[in-house]
Amino acid sequence: MPLAMAAKGETRIITSFKGQEEMKRHLQDLGFIRGEKVQVVGENAGGMILVVKGVKVALNRGLAHRIMVEDER
Repeated sequence: MPLAMAAKGETRIITSFKGQEEMKRHLQDLGFIRGEKVQVVGENAGGMILVVKGVKVALNRGLAHRIMVEDER
């Protein structure tokens, strides 16, 4: 499922990315790496506030829809 569908307080595991290589590299540079945990700590209509690798990152929903996640194991 896309990360954009995760609710506040949920922690998910990144499984894959959809989109062009340049966009994938940009997300990886921000710390969004396959297998990494990502937690949703806030959200509004335009975007989400996430914690990945211990760092808070604001991400718009368009990019969040391109990050595929699964339930934390």
